[in-house]
Amino acid sequence: MAFPDCDPLYKLLVPVSDIISTVEFNHTGELLATGDKGGRVVIFQREQESKNQPHRRGEYNVYSTFQSHEPEFDYLKSLEIEEKINKIRWLPQQNAAYFLLSTNDKTVKLWKVSERDKRPEGYNLKDEDGRLRDPSMITMLRVPVLRPMDLMVEATPRRVFANAHTYHINSISVNSDYETYMSADDLRINLWNFEITNQSFNIVDIKPANMEELTEVITAAEFHPHHCNTFVYSSSKGTIRLCDMRASALCDRHSKFFEEPEDPSNRSFFSEIISSISDVKFSHSGRYIMTRDYLTVKVWDLNMENRPIETYQVHDYLRSKLCSLYENDCIFDKFECVWNGSDSVIMTGSYNNFFRMFDRNTKRDVTLEASRENSKPRAILKPRKVCVGGKRRKDEISVDSLDFSKKILHTAWHPSENIIAVAATNNLYIFQDKVN
Repeated sequence: MAFPDCDPLYKLLVPVSDIISTVEFNHTGELLATGDKGGRVVIFQREQESKNQPHRRGEYNVYSTFQSHEPEFDYLKSLEIEEKINKIRWLPQQNAAYFLLSTNDKTVKLWKVSERDKRPEGYNLKDEDGRLRDPSMITMLRVPVLRPMDLMVEATPRRVFANAHTYHINSISVNSDYETYMSADDLRINLWNFEITNQSFNIVDIKPANMEELTEVITAAEFHPHHCNTFVYSSSKGTIRLCDMRASALCDRHSKFFEEPEDPSNRSFFSEIISSISDVKFSHSGRYIMTRDYLTVKVWDLNMENRPIETYQVHDYLRSKLCSLYENDCIFDKFECVWNGSDSVIMTGSYNNFFRMFDRNTKRDVTLEASRENSKPRAILKPRKVCVGGKRRKDEISVDSLDFSKKILHTAWHPSENIIAVAATNNLYIFQDKVN
């Protein structure tokens, strides 16, 4: 198992009102961005390892904080538009600046994050205080020079992509051509060019002519990591569609359709709800797709559509609790899932601040907990176990004592190292694989 021993690198705390709604490493893993319900984006930067303080092991510290979205009001529909950040996606770094996309329910923004450690001095038309000088008093020309200054990190909005979604945006994904990206809501997926903000191309539209005939909605969408013409989207019916944009402008016909036949013996009132897919992710290699529904994580081979090649039970002990989970709305929680850098281990969240890891090679799995008690530096996370029956061992926790208000919906994995970020409501935990 890649993470049998997990070192809490440390924990980052944010105010109670600022519930984290998305977590994302950039392509190098040097930066980690979080978005919250207050519309803010906080970026953490990994410090270089110090020879004098080797125990720091490259901690992540706050690099930049900025307000990405503000609350709005749709006067035509009399609806409030939340400022909550639904998703953040990084663009590959091309120069000294960083670029990222952030979205709330309706509007996607492209942000540039850059550093400034020098300032120009010696203007001809301005004095040292910035006031305009009288041109008649200027008797000679000066060459402006750059002087060192304290490092400033500036976040500036470069593009605003708005007015293209009737329903709430649930996904954004940057294409491998790095010229386009897509945004998906419940019924439509739009393709955008980074240089064009006033129009987008509708590439998927599942809205029926009569809304009473609506049977499913789009829950997540993602581009293939290497093929710019290919993307997948998942639905509330537990199905995944692979589309090829070369086939037609409107991808109303899928290239492949992934669905696992339902076992009639497991049919229940909750079957449709728990089969809804909350997240879909391509593997880094592009060969596999991972999906997360309420109780399981599944891995699909792109060459086999009729059933997944791997199914992992995340919290099967909750099957007996589905009625109470339905009553408290927890059954509608949308858990995310992530791959490690080599696609050999997958991770997803659960309740009671538990998160699960599954090793695809050894078939071993582990349950770990992100909590204040377990977040002392250099401490090793102990695997947790949940018992269903009456007898409970000392190191086990009863399924009846799980706290369903503590849930880990959002996680991220460093693209090349065993470093993970786990958002537990309003706390961000960063764990690192144990180094002997």
